[in-house]
Amino acid sequence: MLDFAARLLSGAVFLMFAASVGAQGELPISNIQVGQRPYFLVTDMAPSPLKDKLQSCANGPFSKTDFSIGHRGAALMFPEHTRESYEAAARMGAGIVECDVTFTKDKALVCRHAQNDLHTTTNILATPLASKCTKGFTPHDPATNTPATAECRTSDITLAEFKTLRGKMDAANTKAKTVAEYMAGTASWRTDLYSGPTSGTLMTHAESIALFTRLGVKMTPELKSASVSMPFEGFSQENYAQKMIDEYKAAKVPASSVFAQSFNKNDVLYWVKNELSFGKQAVFLDSAEKPADLPSLAQLQSYKKEGIQIVAPPLFALLDTQDGKLVASSYAKNAKLAGLGIITWSLERSGVLGNGNPGWYYQTVTSAIKREGDTLQVLDVLAKDVGIMGIFSDWPATVTYYANCMGLK
Repeated sequence: MLDFAARLLSGAVFLMFAASVGAQGELPISNIQVGQRPYFLVTDMAPSPLKDKLQSCANGPFSKTDFSIGHRGAALMFPEHTRESYEAAARMGAGIVECDVTFTKDKALVCRHAQNDLHTTTNILATPLASKCTKGFTPHDPATNTPATAECRTSDITLAEFKTLRGKMDAANTKAKTVAEYMAGTASWRTDLYSGPTSGTLMTHAESIALFTRLGVKMTPELKSASVSMPFEGFSQENYAQKMIDEYKAAKVPASSVFAQSFNKNDVLYWVKNELSFGKQAVFLDSAEKPADLPSLAQLQSYKKEGIQIVAPPLFALLDTQDGKLVASSYAKNAKLAGLGIITWSLERSGVLGNGNPGWYYQTVTSAIKREGDTLQVLDVLAKDVGIMGIFSDWPATVTYYANCMGLK
């Protein structure tokens, strides 16, 4: 236990190191650092054979694993889809890292979670480019309780203009009366520690490909739904889907290293039919918001017949409870019966667990979530009972620790 405690304390240096990587440029990854959070979670677990097993792995060593997917990088603490976030994810052992793909006014592909989120994920409202936003900042009106609003799209600005912005934690204060207040809405369980004036480096899709190649990680780009009518100035949805793949081909990235994703089934089928090598592991994201929305076994079987090989539902779709314990859901069993591979999203995104409101991702198993350490119990059921291929996480180190301990590659 002394070794375990020492490891827990010494892991704190990881965050300082990860934050410095961006200033130095990406470094060859000779060792993986998981930092202190996995040790905190293991310590917080209720006594169990799983806890004993995970404690036995405290001294590592830890290696990169494709089971650990960096969701927008390492977005729990680093501004999402920034160079610093991506580098942190790779340093934590994520074998696959995500760039959500949107496009600018001049149809350049860039990494943003949504085409219309610049007002919450960047500093655009505090720059002259605010004048180009689809909807400028409107302050909160306490008389009518109307929330503060704004909408700034990547398609509102050119690539050159996009590159002048800095990323920040995705948040907004809807009670704000000023732009500064609106931009200062970061949740209490996140941090602005890595959102300084010299961090938050935005990236084009092509730049993310080059970075991921140098970092030695695989790539999972998600083609995002456009916030504008398509075609956009002659740029069709098919052009959009093809251009994303073309940038991997231009960079000579093997298709086996790319997991193209979309919530739009037609995008996935486009890749299946027109880009056979990339279509083999294209991922159809499930947009279900509650169990009643999930596809039936027959629907899942139809996906397989159409050539879709991998589905990616939210966490709640794969989990259920039985006698107070976490178990695989009916959907999970049906997806396996249909012969589909499963990836899921997103671990460590819902705030503090065990506080009576574990969040949307855990809506089917709220009664089984008692404490922060239950994150690892969730992960164990997904890995062993559901049999997922990998999991998106806002803090990849947690998944890396678990995967290494369990021998998952």
